[in-house]
Amino acid sequence: MEQQRSQLLGPVEIRTLAEQLGVSPTKKLGQNFVHDPNTVRMIVNAAELDPSDHVIEVGPGLGSLTLALVDTAAKVTAVEIDPRLAEQLPITVAERAGGYKSRLTLIQRDALQIRSEDIDRPTALVANLPYNVSVPVLLHLLAIFPSIRRVLVMVQAEVADRLAAVPGNKVYGVPSVKASFYGDVRRAGSIGKNVFWPAPKIESGLVRIDCFPPDAQPWPITDASRAKVFPLIDAAFAQRRKTLRAALSGVYGSGQAAEEALRAAGIDPTLRGEKLDIAQFVKLAGI
Repeated sequence: MEQQRSQLLGPVEIRTLAEQLGVSPTKKLGQNFVHDPNTVRMIVNAAELDPSDHVIEVGPGLGSLTLALVDTAAKVTAVEIDPRLAEQLPITVAERAGGYKSRLTLIQRDALQIRSEDIDRPTALVANLPYNVSVPVLLHLLAIFPSIRRVLVMVQAEVADRLAAVPGNKVYGVPSVKASFYGDVRRAGSIGKNVFWPAPKIESGLVRIDCFPPDAQPWPITDASRAKVFPLIDAAFAQRRKTLRAALSGVYGSGQAAEEALRAAGIDPTLRGEKLDIAQFVKLAGI
């Protein structure tokens, strides 16, 4: 017999929980709590999770998304920085998703301080990321957990646009290129303001990354390859108006050396960084 699905949190339950805990959402921690069950289910459906998945959720807050994740995936590791929210989350899951409470593991910590040994082979990252640190957290977790095969995150709409941008787009930049190092990145939907409490002043967007499988990586996704590629990306976009020859002169020691490296990789030295895709940066790095 199939277990009953989790009882998701609505607007009344969210405000009641927050009041009981004495929690006021803070801008500093990027807290906006989702109170619409339909949105939560839509996020989980968009992630296309497998029943065997081990999901990382960053910033679970009061548990809106967590409740939907625990009845979908085999295991959920939630990372929460706020001690009051971290203490309450297992209680909420036990009360509203009792049959699935054993699937939840909680880590009370800043997500940027998570180490590879803290979480055992996660296969997915599904989260309403704290907006003030969304890109650093995303890139940090992708770097330390090569086992992640799917990402579905909610971020600020303009950040979603930036992450999913392609070469030549005016918002294409460092986040776009670095995210595409790990897999295929795309926009997966838009989220209105009214599904949150408090309602933010900005729209939100969903970003999906289908990570390259280990047996079909177009380039090695390792610490060593990242150490070669990412400094080139940073330098290329540090001053967007500069040509690649000028922008990369510091990396290679001179403009002439940069030009030679670019030409050897089949790249026009007079182009700007915004014209290169990740494959060209990888080639330039000699990988």
